[in-house]
Amino acid sequence: MSYETILTSIDDGVLTITLNRPDRLNAFTIAMQRELCDALERSDADDAVRSVIVTGAGRAFCAGADLAMGKDAFNYKARPKGAEPGHRDHGGVLALRIHRSLKPVIAAINGPAVGIGITMTLPMDVRLASTAARIGFVFVRRGIVPEAASSFFLPRIVGISRALEWTTTGRIFSAEEAKEGGLVRSVHAPEDLMPAATALAREIAEGAPVSVAMTRQMMWRSFAQDHPMEAHRLDSRAVLARGASRDAAEGVSSFLEKRRAAFPDKVSSDMPDFFAWRDEPPFE
Repeated sequence: MSYETILTSIDDGVLTITLNRPDRLNAFTIAMQRELCDALERSDADDAVRSVIVTGAGRAFCAGADLAMGKDAFNYKARPKGAEPGHRDHGGVLALRIHRSLKPVIAAINGPAVGIGITMTLPMDVRLASTAARIGFVFVRRGIVPEAASSFFLPRIVGISRALEWTTTGRIFSAEEAKEGGLVRSVHAPEDLMPAATALAREIAEGAPVSVAMTRQMMWRSFAQDHPMEAHRLDSRAVLARGASRDAAEGVSSFLEKRRAAFPDKVSSDMPDFFAWRDEPPFE
């Protein structure tokens, strides 16, 4: 599939999505949001894809929203008719699409990640950063507020106090501070970032694809429940379904026979139907 704002490639089960507007520091546009959502839709439907890496072309990951419209850059009412899906936040549309992905998503933050450039990574599962990365939740310094459902994701990742410090000051901070605060998993020299992300993606790809997809959704959804009983109910049905699967038989057999597993079940056809894995509440 050919896109205008992103590049995609698949190698050994890993789909790499590269934000590709390097002349604009990969600034976020409506077209980029739509293309990212499309790429993730295709990823979920492609059993050759076992995990996903998102990174940026050139020296930036994503410098935030494209400000080509100047002072009206964030004024939805000033945009052409038909350009907006109602009053929905485009970053939020992308964040929710990442959230319901059936494939684990890794952010390889290779350079500046500001505004939507960092909030889009919050529903991703693991974030790695280059020493060249500079991060900022700069919204209050632009007269707006955090978006992309970051008020849901960020406090859950780093805690409410750290989330409030970063979002109310709007300051730019280093990859090391992001790691110390729990936002990124590890910091790497620029030349080591993609090899580290790829190694992690391939490690994930060794698991049973249906089990990985279910595990990802179970973790995210239980994260938002108000009692562990909800997780217990879901776990119980999932364990029952997976325990009787061909994957479980292969997983045990390969372990006992000391060989690499060849899991037969596919995400496209073998997800159990007792749970609406990709449903989300309506936007109202």
